[in-house]
Amino acid sequence: MNQEDNPTRDHYTTLEVAGLLGMAVRSVQLMVDREELEAWKTPGGHRRISRASVERWIASRRPASAQGDRNFGDAPRPHTQHGGTRLLLIEDSTHFQNLVSMLVRQHFPSVELRVADDGIAGLAIYGQFQPDILIVDILLPGIDGPTLITSLRSHPQFARSQLIVITSLDESQRAPYAFALKGVRVIHKPRLVAELPGLLSQLLPESAPAQKTSL
Repeated sequence: MNQEDNPTRDHYTTLEVAGLLGMAVRSVQLMVDREELEAWKTPGGHRRISRASVERWIASRRPASAQGDRNFGDAPRPHTQHGGTRLLLIEDSTHFQNLVSMLVRQHFPSVELRVADDGIAGLAIYGQFQPDILIVDILLPGIDGPTLITSLRSHPQFARSQLIVITSLDESQRAPYAFALKGVRVIHKPRLVAELPGLLSQLLPESAPAQKTSL
């Protein structure tokens, strides 16, 4: 059997890592250049990336709540019949991380929530977590938010997820990003408390919101 077809080999191609992490090939190449991933070149000039370094990178970028719950390379967990909905939030503000988490716990206690504080970590978690709903801020550190959103909408890997964009930008400030936001559900952050539970209820018709209490 060709070594490149061996699932137990200790390295990946750049394209394989891009697929695993849900990134562009160029992004993976930049990670190698920054020495975030260990790589070498074959005699033919093809780049090979250490599997162990990819595993370490993913483990280091997961939220603490996700550490140790799965091994890299495991198949995605099947949904349970009760309370199996998954939601991933990619948001760099601790305040809004806490606010969204509180709203989800309060109104949809059976939903499993993961949080990432930057786009690259969020994409890595996405590949492992396979969420039903993805909530993402359009302005994130270390990644072009509009390009990320455009990629999410067009990449087959993300087709299974419902996308919600949250932003501190008002309607006029969002104008430069209209190309990325066309047809996307957008919530202005000052309206999160008022609008997010209702929108999630529409996307999760099988999940009746809990009785609303004072925040």
